Amino acid sequence: MSLSSSTQSAALQAARPSVIQLAIKEKAALYAAYIPAFSEGGIFVPSAREHRLGDEIYVLLSLLDDPQRYPVSGKVAWITPTRAAGHRTQGVGIRFPKDEKSEQLKAKIEQLLGSSLGSDRTTQTF
Repeated sequence: MSLSSSTQSAALQAARPSVIQLAIKEKAALYAAYIPAFSEGGIFVPSAREHRLGDEIYVLLSLLDDPQRYPVSGKVAWITPTRAAGHRTQGVGIRFPKDEKSEQLKAKIEQLLGSSLGSDRTTQTF
């Protein structure tokens, strides 16, 4: 039994994670996007695409003035639907994987946010 090329293409598309480039240029935007409630850390990614919890997403993340791009292969752990309460942006929260690079990224983000972490300002997810 063989699959048609369109069926094979659909199967490959489903198995391949989304790739999203996200450039966060301001500290306030980083605060709004960072998800410290995830033990490994995470980031909110605006997206009009439909995603499901557990979907794998590959993010190339740029932070403030840092020229380095941080690759993250995480999983969708939060979904903000269209027309969400509080006028929140549609998108997904990506949980960082449990690995050394993600630990370093989490530490970098928390260093950049400094004392603003834990404030009562609203974010994209909480």
